[in-house]
Amino acid sequence: MQNFSAELLEFESLRSLVGRYVRSQPGADELEKLEPASDRAALEETLSDVAEGMAYLAATRSPQPAARGAAMRVRFDAIPDTSTSLPLLRIEGASLEARQLLDLTRLLEQVGEIRSVLNVAAVKYPRLGARSAGILDPRAILRDLAGKILPDGTLADDASVALHRLRRDIERQQKQIQNSLERFMRAHRDDGTLQEEFITLRNDRFVVPVIAGQQRKVDGVIHSASGSGHTLFVEPLETIDLNNELVRLREEEQNEVFRILRELTELLRQHGEAIQSAVEIIGALELIFAKAEFAHDFDCSIPRFSPDNSRRLILTKARHPLLEDVLRKQRKQVVPITLELDEDHRTLLISGPNTGGKTVSLKTVGLLALMAQSGLPVPAEEAEFPLFEEVLADIGDQQSIQESLSSFSSHIAHVRDMLESVTASSLVLLDELGRATDPEEGGPLGVAILEAFRSRHAFTLASTHLAAMKIYGASTEGVVNASMGFDEQTLEPTYRMRLGAPGKSAGLEIASRLGLARELIEDARQRMSSEHRDVAQFLAELHQRLDRMTQAERDMRDQQESIAARERSLSKEWEQRESAKLRDMERRLESAIAEFEARS
Repeated sequence: MQNFSAELLEFESLRSLVGRYVRSQPGADELEKLEPASDRAALEETLSDVAEGMAYLAATRSPQPAARGAAMRVRFDAIPDTSTSLPLLRIEGASLEARQLLDLTRLLEQVGEIRSVLNVAAVKYPRLGARSAGILDPRAILRDLAGKILPDGTLADDASVALHRLRRDIERQQKQIQNSLERFMRAHRDDGTLQEEFITLRNDRFVVPVIAGQQRKVDGVIHSASGSGHTLFVEPLETIDLNNELVRLREEEQNEVFRILRELTELLRQHGEAIQSAVEIIGALELIFAKAEFAHDFDCSIPRFSPDNSRRLILTKARHPLLEDVLRKQRKQVVPITLELDEDHRTLLISGPNTGGKTVSLKTVGLLALMAQSGLPVPAEEAEFPLFEEVLADIGDQQSIQESLSSFSSHIAHVRDMLESVTASSLVLLDELGRATDPEEGGPLGVAILEAFRSRHAFTLASTHLAAMKIYGASTEGVVNASMGFDEQTLEPTYRMRLGAPGKSAGLEIASRLGLARELIEDARQRMSSEHRDVAQFLAELHQRLDRMTQAERDMRDQQESIAARERSLSKEWEQRESAKLRDMERRLESAIAEFEARS
């Protein structure tokens, strides 16, 4: 999918939200690749993996018998970042540092553990098991690396026989130098030569501090002076040969260290492609489990894709994940939306009060469609989408001072571009269609634009306040009206979507709730045209009737449930009475038989 209005629908913010559940660099690299696609087969495979990941994660959160196939928690947080060291394995002659080799060793340890856990669970979770089966078995490599590198990132003494011998020789040589310098300091303790009695290093050679001006009393080499110039660091003549030998031993040690590092690098280079493949598989597995964790925390379901010859857009109790994340921190809940469109009803026109949730509803549908086509579970009880090739959105005020575009100009320019690219496989989202101009012109213009999208067979959701568009929605076949709720008692929006009827804008009621003077509100009512007052009154009465019908349906369902419960109770009582009668008859019959047998 090339065109999917990522910025307007906040797809990057959604990626960051899912990223909270990614804990390793391979997983983060895989998350960066996440974007909407249109390959049905690939998407359905991905979502099947996620569904199994959700089932696996759920199993780890509840008690389960210790048997083959049991789900054990898979950890990705201990996987080191090897993004700089792995590429070096592809360069012949390049040698890794000990710290990089340590990171690769830890990577192989974690890879092996994840591989083992998922291979055991493959009986019940075959999709995850099939992925883990592609990971190399690192045990042989780890045996060759075992004990070579210490946790602090240095080579162990036992990394080779030669290294062990050289380090023992170095220790002995350092001891000889220390003894020599201690003898030197004892000999000059009382002659005013020494600044202090301690041994230090300068230019990788052991030296002692001598007071400036007293160096003539000492046979040796001056290596440096202190910042003040009061102290000179001198290597006594008797220590020079010892230090030379130490330098030689350290050079040999470094050569041996380099040889070992080159050897270990070559060992890993032989398996470089397999290690790289393992890292990619681990990244893909972590993203599956990250999606599963996200699904658990946001109560998500796996979306479906409708057939191309019977396209449907169905959402049941859908929520915008970014809004839900914000409201959770405020201890509030998102009001979910439910809607259904199909081939015969591809256009949804949403109206209702300001701040009533129209824009959020459009963004919810758009973002959830992108999530589904990115292989993500969606926060809804049920979700089914057509497979869209693009998602086109015009949402919000996009006024541009730099380009000298007013809100209306920007809006129309954007709609023009959308009309040029729209196809029957597009999802179109239009916020406040016909806005930012005279309603007398904006209404007919909005109707014409909406009709143009409808004629191209695109699935289209639009929001509006304009009466002309509400009338169009109510009178046009294939267009579904929807209203966002408004509580006439509290004068506040309810954020609940109702299909089948347009909504009233309630601008005057909201202005009154926000404290605008009553006389201003009444003056505005008087200035409304009779047509607008009649429409507003009609919509208010229509919603009252719908409320009464909804309440009547609810009361009827309650009565039906009560009657059904009563019938079940009566049926149970009858069964109990009949069972009691049958048992009584059986007891009498048994008693009669026993009495007859006794007489016989």
